[in-house]
Amino acid sequence: MLIGLGIRDVVLIEALDLNIGPGLTALTGETGAGKSIILDALGLATGARADAGLVRRGRSQAVAAAVFAPPRDHPVWNLLDEKGVAFERDEDLVLRRQLNADGRSRAFINDQAVGVGVLREAGELLLEVHGQHETVGLLDSRNHRPLLDAYGACGPAAQATALAWSDWRKAQQAAEDLRRQAAQALAEREELSLRLAELDRLDPKPGEEEALAGERALLGAAEKTLADISAARDALGGESLSGRLAQAFRSLERARERATQAGATEHSAPVLRIIAAAESVDRALMEAQEAVAAVDAAAEAFDFEPDRLERAEERLFALRALARKLGKPVELLPDERKRIAQALHGLEDAEHAQSEADKAAQAARGAYFRTAEALGQARRDAAEELSAAVNAELPPLKLEKARFRTAVEPLAEDRAGPAGMDRIEFEIATNGEAPFGPLGAIASGGELARFALALKAALAMRSDQVQPLMIFDEVDQGVGGAVADAVGLRLKRLARNAQVLVVTHSPQVAARAEAHWRVSKSGGDPVRTAVDVLDPQAREEELARMLAGAEITEAARAAARALMDA
Repeated sequence: MLIGLGIRDVVLIEALDLNIGPGLTALTGETGAGKSIILDALGLATGARADAGLVRRGRSQAVAAAVFAPPRDHPVWNLLDEKGVAFERDEDLVLRRQLNADGRSRAFINDQAVGVGVLREAGELLLEVHGQHETVGLLDSRNHRPLLDAYGACGPAAQATALAWSDWRKAQQAAEDLRRQAAQALAEREELSLRLAELDRLDPKPGEEEALAGERALLGAAEKTLADISAARDALGGESLSGRLAQAFRSLERARERATQAGATEHSAPVLRIIAAAESVDRALMEAQEAVAAVDAAAEAFDFEPDRLERAEERLFALRALARKLGKPVELLPDERKRIAQALHGLEDAEHAQSEADKAAQAARGAYFRTAEALGQARRDAAEELSAAVNAELPPLKLEKARFRTAVEPLAEDRAGPAGMDRIEFEIATNGEAPFGPLGAIASGGELARFALALKAALAMRSDQVQPLMIFDEVDQGVGGAVADAVGLRLKRLARNAQVLVVTHSPQVAARAEAHWRVSKSGGDPVRTAVDVLDPQAREEELARMLAGAEITEAARAAARALMDA
């Protein structure tokens, strides 16, 4: 709701501060008094186009500030949050514009500098203007769908359609992602299969490279190693060493026997020494035999097959070549073999996953179209009711020859979206023979303003989605009597759940208002515009003036009182 308007140096207004209440407020006054200047100032504050002609003569700058009190759930707060403007939802919202005499301007929201575009976006969310030259919102067919949905209580169906659309898009995207991944995997399948075949054929083992490298080194040194072992065998004397030690043992045994035969005892010192010498030779004989056996065993260990070195080298070279080809270390070849096998197996699983994803996308598509069709039917039903309601409002507003319809046309599948599959547009024919067409292309300024009132009145009968602030500028131009009274009644109806400002020359319209402002122009140089908030007596006088003209009669006052009491 608009609660205040401050104006400084705008055309004929030097300084003006207005407090604005709820319901219907009428602005009256003689032609040229400056009624439209107030609306121009409000437009300036809310981002409308402006030129230097709005700056009061002799002043360098014009300023207009509009103070709003939007509810906490008003969409304007989301806009400000998106634009980075600080605010408190429980506080008033101040839109302000400074216009310099050179045509440049600055915009502010809550004293924070913003672009004029942001100010305009906020203003479009806070008010609607319907007049001779502009009918904000109604001429834009993009606004017709939400208006119809609000009238027909299609919100739940619209939300379900938006959700079904989101589900369909997600399911489609999931299927496309799998298809893209599968295509990439299929392109790699042949190469993966060849790699796996090579790995299977080679059958690499963990730790095999290290073992082969050690074996190759050993086999490469086998010839010289055998020569050294042979030299050790020769150094041991071969069989001659053992023979000599055996001969020495037998000789010592004969010496012991001769000594005992000569009368020496077994425990005599000479015999004991011979025995000790024989035992030492016997031990040496045994160890010599063991040493020769050990050397022979060592020699046998290097008695390899003739092509073993060649085979080890070929195996090692094959492993390293495949590792280079795959870009992996040799020790990771077994792991790579497992990975490729799993990847190929995964391709088979991917085919199943792709099939399931396609089924899910198809099911989501069907769910969307069923939901969108149900929404479309609800819209068509609401369109018929809205068309009938608006057409019923037209004759009392002197638009009896006009016809209105809400066109709901199905869209092609490729134009489907979260809002459904319907093109919705309000159309009008100005007489019985004229074809239907868009509002802006057919209706004249005066007809358009009255038509906007008829549409808003019809919408208000079924929906609480009425713009919090609506402004009607001379909506009653060119009509009088019963038609003007019909205009007033409909404005009064709109004001039950909205704030309405109307600039009017009709006493029948002004009499319906809760608040009445008289706009007047004072003489002198420079000329000034003033606004008076009328009490009941002053209001009666103003209505009498509007009825009688320059000379106010008692009959005019009586007629004014009758209008106020109606």
